[in-house]
Amino acid sequence: MRAPARNPLWLGLPLLLFLGLPVVALLVSSSPGEFMEAFENPKVSDAIWLSVRTTFLSLTIVLVSGTPLAWWMARSKSPWVHTVEALVEMPIILPPAVLGIALLDAYGHQGITGLGLSFTSWAVVVAQVVVAAPFYVQSAAAGFRKVDNDQLLVAQTLGATPSQAFLKIAIPTALPALLSGAALCWARALGEFGATLIFAGNYQGETQTMPLAIYSAFDQNIEVARALAIILAIFAFAMLMLLRLIPAWRRQRSEARL
Repeated sequence: MRAPARNPLWLGLPLLLFLGLPVVALLVSSSPGEFMEAFENPKVSDAIWLSVRTTFLSLTIVLVSGTPLAWWMARSKSPWVHTVEALVEMPIILPPAVLGIALLDAYGHQGITGLGLSFTSWAVVVAQVVVAAPFYVQSAAAGFRKVDNDQLLVAQTLGATPSQAFLKIAIPTALPALLSGAALCWARALGEFGATLIFAGNYQGETQTMPLAIYSAFDQNIEVARALAIILAIFAFAMLMLLRLIPAWRRQRSEARL
């Protein structure tokens, strides 16, 4: 008789500890008093407010423009679809510094568009959109590929317009993927650093997001940098947990209906 296999968790435990220990160390490195004192620093509040404002604006732009693009990518038979997919995915593999320079050349004061967006709050939004959009578009396209064509045709034969069929059939079917992609997109925008630093600069209250504030405070006030790092870590962990709880909640609701 073959001996039962050992629990594979023991083999993966060293890597799990290696990944988890820095997060635990970060969370216990600051006392509540030190955290609250650093949290009251104007640099912290300015960075948090700017990050929240710009990330939700960038997420809105991605949702409005990325959803129809993802639908086209998922359903199109065009020979150009693979080229479009590659263009969408390029920001994932390009180094942030390359993206920052590319944004300067495209939208900066000397850029080919002449928009002059560099070193403004809008530059922060543009950088976030560019680096974060692929995460939503990829996830949304994967969700839309699961939509049944027959259901769309039936809806249209019953009098629904293509837009109505899209909203009533495609969106609900792909909703878990859309929510997951939106959460990943927002989290990536919140943590964006390199492209923002080059394209938008690092000006408190204007372009200094939370990651940039950590970079600035590291040599001046480590407690401020640590407080911002803890906030970002909590946001990231909460978002990852949400991504796992939403599908489980949807499955429970589906099973309850049955």
